[in-house]
Amino acid sequence: MPTVLAIPTSVGEARATVHPASGDRKAVLVLGHGAGGGIGAADLVALAQRLPSQGITVVRVEQPWRVAGRKAAARPPVLDAAWQEIIPALRRRRQLARLRLIVGGRSAGARVACRTARATGATGVLALAFPLHLPGRPEQSRAAELLGAGVPTLVIQGERDSFGGPDEFPPGPYEMIRVPGADHGLAVPKTAPLSRAAVLDLVVAATGEWVKRVVD
Repeated sequence: MPTVLAIPTSVGEARATVHPASGDRKAVLVLGHGAGGGIGAADLVALAQRLPSQGITVVRVEQPWRVAGRKAAARPPVLDAAWQEIIPALRRRRQLARLRLIVGGRSAGARVACRTARATGATGVLALAFPLHLPGRPEQSRAAELLGAGVPTLVIQGERDSFGGPDEFPPGPYEMIRVPGADHGLAVPKTAPLSRAAVLDLVVAATGEWVKRVVD
């Protein structure tokens, strides 16, 4: 059963839902949410439900602004500051302390994970729907955040993502999984090559394989 933890930070209280791994525990994957949604996003839920059986503990983190009920996300420096307090607080828990750490998230949560990866001592970063730029603003690229993560990084990106499709990403030291027909929320139309269920299967399978490879 998942455990919900309240985590005080200097910018407000965060909340973490811990889904403990069963069997041989390989790693802990700590995931943040996007600016427009919470930890109930379908991909975050699928990872939390299915990776623990593969020995990967999953923690879904709600940033303080979300816990406080605000509608607008905090500024990037505030998000980063909270994240750099949340991760050590989680690592101080006995069941998480000795596990290899992978950080990540979807959209804005992926940006936070990339910007703070080295500061948090992460072994790798999972970037779900990395928002390379604002829709219609490709000249305002955030590629430097992704390229500067400094640790092995996996990007899972929908081919119809209005925040940047796979072909818009510059070459770099990361791996890319393309999701055919998927948008920024990894939703797909009925005519797409993969169903919604198949997309989530792809996300879980690709993430599980990559995490095990990174931590071995």
